[in-house]
Amino acid sequence: MKREEALNLLNDKVQNKNLVKHCLAAEACMRDLADYFGEDREKWGLTGLLHDIDYEETKNDPDKHSILGAEMLEKLGLDKEITEAIKTHNEAHGIAPATRMAKAIFCVDPLTGLIVAATLVLPSKKISDLTVENVINRFGEKSFARGANREIISKSEELLGINLKEFIEIGLRAMQRINESLGL
Repeated sequence: MKREEALNLLNDKVQNKNLVKHCLAAEACMRDLADYFGEDREKWGLTGLLHDIDYEETKNDPDKHSILGAEMLEKLGLDKEITEAIKTHNEAHGIAPATRMAKAIFCVDPLTGLIVAATLVLPSKKISDLTVENVINRFGEKSFARGANREIISKSEELLGINLKEFIEIGLRAMQRINESLGL
């Protein structure tokens, strides 16, 4: 599947524009992480773009989230590594991510939410004004952006071998490059 086809599928399945933006942010982060690791940029990007393809269908049944999406994408012929990464990104299943790509989407998913939240509390509300230090400062505030699971984000070191600051920097720079698509 090519990116344009994946984006059309995402827009067909997901009506919530903020969720689409989240998927675009995850795509950008995954692409930059693929570059960092010398991995397949397109494959990693598709994983980020499509990781929440089933969210609106499963939002009232979180135990099905990502399982349904992975099955749907597998039927469409997507690479098994992509569908497995999508399936394991939902920590509710308790399936340990096995591949580097799966580990990356697992950690990237909550990171994008933290970066967006940190942007929205800036006076300018512009991601171009956000710094890694701003994000790290917010990282320590437990009451800030509660949905952005810090424990998972911090597993970037254990799972990917990237320290937290560098992981945040890669994600932030990726999202800053697509600021217009994110509306930030």
